[in-house]
Parts: sequence; C-alpha cells; structure tokens
Amino acid sequence: MATEALFPTLVYSAALRKQAAVALNAQLLKECLQLRHDDAAGRRWSASNYPGGYTSYNSAHRLQRISPTFETLQRRLRPHVLAFAGQLELDLSGRELEMTDCWVNIMPRQVVHGLHLHPLATISGTYYVKTPKGCAGIKFEDPRLDRFMAAPPRRADSRRENRPWVTLPAEAGWLVLFESWLRHEVAPNPVAAERVSVSFNYNWF
Repeated sequence: MATEALFPTLVYSAALRKQAAVALNAQLLKECLQLRHDDAAGRRWSASNYPGGYTSYNSAHRLQRISPTFETLQRRLRPHVLAFAGQLELDLSGRELEMTDCWVNIMPRQVVHGLHLHPLATISGTYYVKTPKGCAGIKFEDPRLDRFMAAPPRRADSRRENRPWVTLPAEAGWLVLFESWLRHEVAPNPVAAERVSVSFNYNWF
C-alpha cells in the first residue's frame, strides 16, 4: 500500500542575484520612504486600516507603471513567477500572467499584518527590501484548517507539510510567491527597526 500527498499547497521562495539585489534594494528603500512621506492619502488610510504602519495598497498600488525602479523589480520577478506557474502546471496557453498590482508595506515595531488573502488575483507574493534582524516572517495557514473536524493536534516534531501553520523568514533580497487564495499574515514586528517589503499580484484575465 502507498500513501500519496494529494492536493499540495506550493509556496515558492528564491533570492535575486545578490549584487543586483543590493543595488536595487537601496533604490527601492529610498523610494518606499519617499512615497510614505509624499502619500498623504495612503497615510490617512493606513492610520485607520494599518495602525502604526504604512501601506500604499489603497493609494498607490500600481507602482510598476510609474516608477522605473519598481518596473525593474517587475522584470526581475517575472522569471520566478513563470517558474512557479510551471511548477503549479497552470495552463497559460494563449494567456499572459501580468503584474496587476504592486505596493509598499512599512512595518515599524509592533505593527501587524492580519490574516488575509488576495481576491481576484492568481499568484501573489512579497519581495523583501529591508528586514532587520529578528523581524517577523510571513506565516501561512493550512487552507483546510476549517475542515479539521475532530482532528487531534499535530505532534511538535511533525513535518512542515503536516503543520497547520508555517512561517517563512523574511530576508532582504528574497521573494516569496504563493497562490492568491492562500491565507497568510505577518505577526507583530518585535524589533525597533522598520520592516520594508513590496507586495504584488499577478493575474491572467
């Protein structure tokens, strides 16, 4: 008899080329901080919806169309997105996966990014621009969790693929990709320095 792993949930992570990532991140960080300074509408929205932090999600969320730096990031992400789509075995015959949204997240100490998913998107992800030592990673939830009726808890030493939650560390120069229906969150940033990332969505329709 055999035990098979059916209906796997795939999450992709990779680093951009180190030398290129260092230069790109320096410029991205400069623009992220400048955007926070200039984006009054985004700061107002963040005060109500992202307490203590800043996100351009509701104000400037197509940065790849207005900034050459973010357009460069889009170009460097594309091979990874296509590789992930290949691993998912998505049928993209006659279709294009296009970046539809791209926005900034800045998390000072104790700022949290609550559990959520990305509706009306296909592949989503985040790219880490600045990750102070000890900052929170991205935490994924098993999408079957609400169906675990009468299930005992998992052993403390269970394999990652059997755990109800898995956290991937945040590291500058790295990207994480996942299907947009997968719920995820970022725990409160426990360190004084700001955690800076760029989030994005890709779609095929």
